[in-house]
Amino acid sequence: MPQEAPARIVSELASRGYNAEREAVTLIAAAEDPAATLAAVVDAKPDGALKVTAADVRDVRDRDGGRTGREDGRGSGETRGEPGDDGATWGGEVDVDTSAPNPSVSTGTEGTRTDSTGRDTAAESPVETKGSFGRSVDPELQSVSIDGDMTGRSTGTGEYSDFVKVFRDRYDKLGGKLRGRVNHRPTDAIATMPGGSEVALVGMVNDVRSTASGHWLVELEDTKGTFPCLVMKDRDIAGMVEELLFDEVIAVEGTLSDDAGIVFVDTMHFPDVPRTYEPSYADRHVQAALISDVHVGSQEFMAEEWDLFTDWLSTAEAEHVEYLLIAGDMVEGVGVYPNQDEELDVVDIYDQYETFNEKLKQVPGDLEIVMIPGNHDAVRLAEPQPGFDEELRDIMSAHDPRIVSNPSTVTIDGVSVLLYHGVSLDEVIAETPEDTASYDEPHRAMYQLLKKRHVAPQYGGHTRLAPEEEDYLVIEDVPDIFHTGHVHKLGFGKYHNVLAINSGCWQSQTDFQKSVNIDPDAGFAPIVDLDTLDVTVRKFS
Repeated sequence: MPQEAPARIVSELASRGYNAEREAVTLIAAAEDPAATLAAVVDAKPDGALKVTAADVRDVRDRDGGRTGREDGRGSGETRGEPGDDGATWGGEVDVDTSAPNPSVSTGTEGTRTDSTGRDTAAESPVETKGSFGRSVDPELQSVSIDGDMTGRSTGTGEYSDFVKVFRDRYDKLGGKLRGRVNHRPTDAIATMPGGSEVALVGMVNDVRSTASGHWLVELEDTKGTFPCLVMKDRDIAGMVEELLFDEVIAVEGTLSDDAGIVFVDTMHFPDVPRTYEPSYADRHVQAALISDVHVGSQEFMAEEWDLFTDWLSTAEAEHVEYLLIAGDMVEGVGVYPNQDEELDVVDIYDQYETFNEKLKQVPGDLEIVMIPGNHDAVRLAEPQPGFDEELRDIMSAHDPRIVSNPSTVTIDGVSVLLYHGVSLDEVIAETPEDTASYDEPHRAMYQLLKKRHVAPQYGGHTRLAPEEEDYLVIEDVPDIFHTGHVHKLGFGKYHNVLAINSGCWQSQTDFQKSVNIDPDAGFAPIVDLDTLDVTVRKFS
């Protein structure tokens, strides 16, 4: 059996509108005549079916007595087209008309090569996406693992004890990253030390306020109590105070006042990503497409641009794109904001997911797809958000996507990607200085979350948080890529060698967005080379 046979089978099934179980692909590839077996399996599927299963292949094999259809003696090594398939071969090229001056699918499609700061370094010409060159992806080389998925593991009941557990877990996890850097003493021990002593404290930010003299008073809390810490306005670290959010965990070092009632802070530490962090890379040239905020069901969903994107995925230029990671808001949802019903093209939430599933069918079947929910999706609003329930999973059956919680970490070809929808970015942008975080540069707000090692540190604000036995929102392990959406703005860059990407959206400006002055970056698809972590931004609008 040729090594590329499984990939050709996956591609051929995808071209006919089917997803397939891996075992089904293996059984077809092992047949005496894979092409005839595939044709027989497809012929036997009822109308409307989306997936080819191993049971389907066995049924055909048993019915044909193992002959799998053809008796002309051709073996599994041949890949010539079968009668009725227009001469196309599994994984072979299909002729593309390059003579047309304005190919219908390539119009408006641009590629922009950029460096880690997001600057354009080499413009690429528009691509011809008419037809399909015939992708050839070996599924045996693809590698996907998920970490941090809390779907089905929610235990929170909203009791006071649940809040105690989640905040204590956060303090323990993030405090552990700081205690090795300072000589920490608990608050009750510091309270007994003589004035003038040098002290260090690891605590959760309980309060931040300015004094009459313009200094900053930061109250830190640990498991033993609270302690006030004063940051003088003329110190270099004073600017750090403006970046603080309630409930994040930091460490301070300083000197006790003469009456031992306050700490004069000399240095401040965040859990942060080590400056020496070295990311992992794939050991082959393979790419991932990172998108978010598709918003199917909205009148402003960009259907034509989506078609351009999915057509491009079937071109030679996209042959190395083997992963599609979607960071939430697959659909527009219902009742998410005032008068939303006036902007809906599909008014039923289940019909929205049915429509999204149809759009997902346009994606080549050999891509591995991982998705998380967002605040417009039909899951609880409080984070962490579990993945979709079984009813929605059954609806979104195209390509058998991996649907995991928000947030989750997916490792693809050895490269870890933290997927988080990004609701807390609104809070970071609103409550930190403009030169630190803004909607025009959403990746800089993501830097703040990496610095704090938590995707949504502040409780009780704009971001709804659910108490669980553990804090699933802590960034325990440093990711190689941090991918968010939500704010509908495109931006990316590197923070201590971590690639941070906010991928924009697939929804043009709505009336609601106009009312809150949001000008979306729509119709973009960042493509990441997993072997270098370089980014190419594809524009389809």
